[in-house]
Amino acid sequence: MAHKDDPVTVVVAWFADNKRELPWRDPEVTAWGILVSEFMLQQTQVDRVAPKWLTWMQRWPTADALSRAPLGDVLRAWQGLGYPRRAMRLHATAQRIVSEFAGTVPSTQAELLSLPGVGHYTAAAIAAFAFHQPTVVLDTNIRRVIARAWSAQAMPSAHLTKSEESFAAQLVPQRDGAQWSAAVMELGALICTARNPLCSQCPLQNSCAWLVAGQPDNAPVRRKQPTFAGSDRQARGVLLRTVSEAPLASESAIEAVWADALQREKAMTSLINDGLVIRVNQGYCLPDS
Repeated sequence: MAHKDDPVTVVVAWFADNKRELPWRDPEVTAWGILVSEFMLQQTQVDRVAPKWLTWMQRWPTADALSRAPLGDVLRAWQGLGYPRRAMRLHATAQRIVSEFAGTVPSTQAELLSLPGVGHYTAAAIAAFAFHQPTVVLDTNIRRVIARAWSAQAMPSAHLTKSEESFAAQLVPQRDGAQWSAAVMELGALICTARNPLCSQCPLQNSCAWLVAGQPDNAPVRRKQPTFAGSDRQARGVLLRTVSEAPLASESAIEAVWADALQREKAMTSLINDGLVIRVNQGYCLPDS
C-alpha cells in the first residue's frame, strides 16, 4: 500500500479536491463520449472543447448516430476546433466502430489503435478514462510534471523517449492508475504550467526535484514554432470556414477571403486532396453537401 506522503498518492488526493468539473468527467458519460472528448482535445484547449463537446453529444450521442451523418455536417459542426482532419477521422472511427465492433467502443489498446486517428496516446487515454485501466497516459502536461518533480528538468524533451515512457510506467499504480493519469494531467494544466508555474500552490512543492534544485533553466532547446498569422494553416482554416458557410462557395467568395493567390491555391488544393472540400464547376462545397 502506498504511503500517504508518496508523491503519486499526494497528487491523487489533491485532484479529489481541486479537479475541474468538465462535462466528460461525469460518471454517466459513455465510452463514446470519452472517445469524442479525446479527439477534440488533441491540440485544442479545454475551454474551447467543452461547449462543442456538449453540443456534439446532444446531436450524435452514439457512434451509430455519427456514422450515419453526412461528412459535410460533421465538418460544419467541428468549426472552431481546428485541424478538421480530426473530424474526418472521428467520423471514420464511428463507422468502423459500427461495422467492426457492433457500435460499442472497444476497450483494449490494440483494438483502439486500429481505429482511424487513434494513436498511442489517445488509445491509452480512452482505455484509462473510459475503462479505468492502468495505462501509461503521457500528454504534454503529464510529461512536464514528471520531468520537473522527479528529474529536476524544467521541461521534457521535444519527443517522448523510451526511457521516459518506462519511468512513467513505474509511477502508474495498478489500483488507481486512471485516477493518477487524470490527476497528474490536471496538475500540469492548472499548477505546473509551462510558463509561470504556481509552485507555492503545488502539492509536490516539498518533494519536487526541480523546485528543490532552485528551478534551474535547463529545458532542452526546442525549435521555435512558426507563427499562425498568415500561415498555410490559417489559410486552410479561413477557406474551409468559407466553404462551410454556404451550400456552394463561388470562386469570387474564396478570392475575397484570402488575397494571396498562390497561397490560396495551395491551401485549397490541400483541402481538396485531404477530402475536406470538393471542387465543382460553379465553385466549392463540403463532401456530402
